[in-house]
Amino acid sequence: MIAERIQRVKESGTMKMKELAGQKKAEGKKIISFTVGEPDFDTPKHIVEAAKKALDEGQTRYLNGPGLPALREAIAKRSKADNGIPCDSSNVMVAPTKMAMFETIMATINPGDEMIMPDPAWVSYEPACALAGGKAVPVTTKEETEWRMLPEAVAEMITPKTKMILLNSPSNPCGSIATKEDIKGIADLAKDHDLVVLSDEVYENIVFDGHKHYSIAAEPGMFDRTVTISGFSKTYAMTGWRLGWLVAPKPLFKAINKVQQHSITHATTFAQYGGLAGLTESQDCVKAMVKEFSERRDLIMKLIKEIPQLHCDTPKGAFYVFPRYEGDMDSMEMAMYLMDKAEVAVTGGEAFGAAGKQHLRISYATGKKNIEDGMERIKKALA
Repeated sequence: MIAERIQRVKESGTMKMKELAGQKKAEGKKIISFTVGEPDFDTPKHIVEAAKKALDEGQTRYLNGPGLPALREAIAKRSKADNGIPCDSSNVMVAPTKMAMFETIMATINPGDEMIMPDPAWVSYEPACALAGGKAVPVTTKEETEWRMLPEAVAEMITPKTKMILLNSPSNPCGSIATKEDIKGIADLAKDHDLVVLSDEVYENIVFDGHKHYSIAAEPGMFDRTVTISGFSKTYAMTGWRLGWLVAPKPLFKAINKVQQHSITHATTFAQYGGLAGLTESQDCVKAMVKEFSERRDLIMKLIKEIPQLHCDTPKGAFYVFPRYEGDMDSMEMAMYLMDKAEVAVTGGEAFGAAGKQHLRISYATGKKNIEDGMERIKKALA
């Protein structure tokens, strides 16, 4: 009854733990959740008001598939000015960020093709590749090299079947940031082997300590083979709006647009007016949220250092820590142990790949009081 391709795909580890935390709360447990990457801030008021205004003005009808022209123009302008990507609005498609990733893989990966990706990595990359009939090839990243996907490690994984390299910087789940040298090295490999690059940059604005985000599509000769994905969920606290974008060269754009036309048609019309306000009006709200994330990161790192059983380097971006723990439990057992004994929900590191063994992903996209109370519970449970 069930399609074989679906049976090959695991459920999302992060959503599983989020749902389990919800069940425990319904049972009366006082669960503190560090599971999904969802900022706890309200969507900035001017964005909400723009969407309300669009509704009041009757902006509830179909758009062309790629999205609201003014929003596409704003995304292109931002991508060119901030990231150095040589695009215009005709290269921009508006779509939920996860859908943009899925559409790109469906439009490029043939059955039997290989997609090189980091390990650990966000839980949805490998399933999307599997649903397209491809094979995800993990590149093991390591604590000692800041969880970066190094060009020399990527080179070892390239075969005649390789079609795509997937990048994610800043990284979920590790908070790592690719260096300029990393980006250049991977770009050279893509050009030498005629590969497509899918670059997930949804955390591009959440970087700390003066570190810089680099877009591989800005490298010489890379725009014509790169799909860059970003979005509103993390930067503007708009997770429930399901609004993001991709920037692609014309041949890839045309192929991806076919997938969008035959699936979601386009992103929600009135939500796109909110996104437009987010991009074109004051960015003070973004600066304030990133400042708060930086303070939360410093707080959680201080508390981790007070727990002898946890070991973690300071992440440079996103809003996750990925500590290694001592003991013999596998990561899912440890996550369940903390759920039961500490009433704290985290995600086992192996949900993100084999390299996540004996690690936990903890999202600090929640208030400082939750961070303090949750880490104190973890400290007691591990003791």
